[in-house]
Amino acid sequence: MAHLFLSFALAIAVAPAAADSAPADVRAFDTPNDQGHSITLTWRRLDILPDSARYRVSISESVDGPFYDVAELDPKTAPTMADEPVTFGRDEENRNHHFLHIESYLDPDGRDRIRLENDQPYFVRLGVHGAGHTVVEARALGNYFDRTRLYNFVLTALFSAMILVYIRLARRKNLYIRRLAGLDALDEALGRATEMGKPVLFVHGLQDMGSPSTIAAVNILGQVAKRTAEYDTQLKVGNRDPIVMSVSQEVVKESCIEAGRPDAFNPDNVFLAAADQFSYAAALEGLMVRERPAANLLMGYFYAESLLLAETGSTTGAIQIAATDAYTQLPFFITTCDYTLMGEELYAASAYLSRDPKLLGSLKGQDLGKGILILMLVLGSLLAGIGFWPILS
Repeated sequence: MAHLFLSFALAIAVAPAAADSAPADVRAFDTPNDQGHSITLTWRRLDILPDSARYRVSISESVDGPFYDVAELDPKTAPTMADEPVTFGRDEENRNHHFLHIESYLDPDGRDRIRLENDQPYFVRLGVHGAGHTVVEARALGNYFDRTRLYNFVLTALFSAMILVYIRLARRKNLYIRRLAGLDALDEALGRATEMGKPVLFVHGLQDMGSPSTIAAVNILGQVAKRTAEYDTQLKVGNRDPIVMSVSQEVVKESCIEAGRPDAFNPDNVFLAAADQFSYAAALEGLMVRERPAANLLMGYFYAESLLLAETGSTTGAIQIAATDAYTQLPFFITTCDYTLMGEELYAASAYLSRDPKLLGSLKGQDLGKGILILMLVLGSLLAGIGFWPILS
């Protein structure tokens, strides 16, 4: 009789615990800021569970089933909403809620997974082994706008507006650009080549036409070609990439036409030196030694061949002006060249030389945008350091 009474008492004590083990505060909704085919399930974390307990998630197209397995989660390792602040924010209460993004479920045979369809009602069931379960309804929807990228959109629109404003200003007045000694010396180098009756050698880097540094170098080449045509000085352009060579030929040709000297263009002077890195360097070094150009312009992205080219040009007595955003090669250019444009000075060079309103306006607008970004980073760091809650949320 005593054993029967004890068993009855234990049953009464365990029953509330089992009932309390059923998931609470269960919600299902379309996963925000995506292309659809996903439902997010959230629920309050259960602290008192047996070690063997697992959250079991299943889904059905009908409230009466059948339900198909989605996933099983260990309550100890299941992610919380605090682990994904981009989606759920930084509320402290998020640490007490689990979540799961549901994108597919097992087919009836349990072999393949079926992807969720957009605008299809689904019934998601969340339960704990040995306890109750909860069923909620949701639909997966495609979102036309990703709200997590709102700040990117605002900044892009703001910077674009600043660039357009500066382009209009550049058409009305001459905007100030910090003096670049290497570009100021360009006329001196070209004038020296003209006086000596020797060619000017323009060397591209090793990158293809998709590289920003190569595009900047080609823009500089256009200004150099225009001035050499005006001075009646021979310009030679060494290339490693066939596409870069074709673009360079067209740029030099157009520059000669703009200078009123179409006869100054010689397609043979814009040549493909070699496709291999060190074969390319050796071919240009041989040209420097044989023809001894009065000026070497090394513009673009360089690798280990930078020192070979610059050192050879230095031994021939040429004026050398280098420009690159390859920070690993800057020390070699600085020690062997007369002038070196570093980093973003390469991209500012075409605007500096041409004074074209579009290039000037773009340059000034980008500089202002960078200044704003730096100010925002400094201000944000200070506010985060003092625990200003809107920055942390």
